[in-house]
Amino acid sequence: MAEEPESLADVLARFQPAKSFAGPDDNYNEEPDEVCPLCKGSRWVRVDVPFGHPRWGSIDPCECWQQEGQEERRERLLRYSNLGVLARFTFDSLDAAGLSPEVEDQRRFREAVSAAMAFAESPSGWLVLAGPSGSGKTHLAAAVAHYTVEVGNAALFMFVPDLLDHLRATYAPNSDADYDLLFEQVCNTPILILDGLGSQASTPWAQEKLFQVLNHRYNMELPTVVTLAAPLETLEERFQTRLAGAGISQVYMLAAVRQAGGRTLGSLPAAMQSVTFDSFSPTGNGADPRQRSTLEAALQAAQSFARNPEGQWLVLGGPTGVGKTHLAAAIGNDRLRQGQSAFFAFVPELLDHLRYTFAPTSTTTYDELFERVKSTELLILDDLGAQTTTPWADEKLYQLMVHRHNARLPTVITMDMATQLRPPIASRLTDIRFVSVWEMEAPDYRNSAPAQPRPPRRGRGG
Repeated sequence: MAEEPESLADVLARFQPAKSFAGPDDNYNEEPDEVCPLCKGSRWVRVDVPFGHPRWGSIDPCECWQQEGQEERRERLLRYSNLGVLARFTFDSLDAAGLSPEVEDQRRFREAVSAAMAFAESPSGWLVLAGPSGSGKTHLAAAVAHYTVEVGNAALFMFVPDLLDHLRATYAPNSDADYDLLFEQVCNTPILILDGLGSQASTPWAQEKLFQVLNHRYNMELPTVVTLAAPLETLEERFQTRLAGAGISQVYMLAAVRQAGGRTLGSLPAAMQSVTFDSFSPTGNGADPRQRSTLEAALQAAQSFARNPEGQWLVLGGPTGVGKTHLAAAIGNDRLRQGQSAFFAFVPELLDHLRYTFAPTSTTTYDELFERVKSTELLILDDLGAQTTTPWADEKLYQLMVHRHNARLPTVITMDMATQLRPPIASRLTDIRFVSVWEMEAPDYRNSAPAQPRPPRRGRGG
């Protein structure tokens, strides 16, 4: 059975504390046949540059290490990397589209994969990977470390809480590990991958140790990969300035913010994910011929919009239960099947999410969420007018409508035609240049007995 890889602290504990830099040698205590005169057996040497140079204080593998056999060197690097079972997380085992079914999330993930591959090929600067749990951050970071090892370079992978535990453990009376040695190794390792920043206990000591590591590597411009367990904007400002430093850092969001229930904000609810145009019944629930004609017209308008939504708005109006949301969801599902994106939002729920971004516990910022909604490829706003009418809510909806109206971004809106909207918003819905409005008249399909129909109103195509 293969020997289990050791943690960094276990490996370093066997190095002689007198050495300034420890090499990734598992058998250091075994007396070598010949000690290298350059590194004195540590297998690392300081970079020979003057004080003030970007690489002053950093280290490189010694020439003696470079001369080792390829397989021996790979095994040594792999043990040094601290990857353990994560060594199986490679670019080859990565799903290039990610795990999210959302088209927008898949686009984000592909961009992050390309950036990670480029970083692994030529480590330079910082790569920061953000996103919710399960978005693939750790796999991608481990893949960078694995690739680095495979091409013969040194990389150190550390889960942030584990790193802090190792540092704390050096204070124990019976500890064999040396704090200065471990801390210097993390600060100066050629390529450092820190996984899960933000998941550590936020004690003053922990925050200070992490900032010292990041600040040193930032000042020395040492190649570093960081995955975030919390949104960047929730970290202390000093961390934000390092992680998003202009000219040195690339920040990638692998997936969009998720709701507490697990559904990605903007995705169709589970009950609507199987809705199609074929499952829509234009006969309604006992509808008369004139009512059926409004349902058929709305169905045809929805199908036409789904085929070519570019620069168009579609408004589906009518009372509760006529099938407005069904047709809107069918448009969204049809676009998703075509490989396009669609953002579905129940208006009161969307406003609640925007309000929640101001809470201290929010995992995203208002600007990030609002930008995503207003600029999404296809926006479906369900039940406009059902929201609580407040000046703040009206202002947010107005800003959203104005942006998408001016940019002519495809938008679907469902609403009760009796809803009273502010004139600036209502005027956007009556722009006959590219807005089509169809009112659906039929009894509530959820009632067993048909309701009395209202006088029909004609649909208007723009």
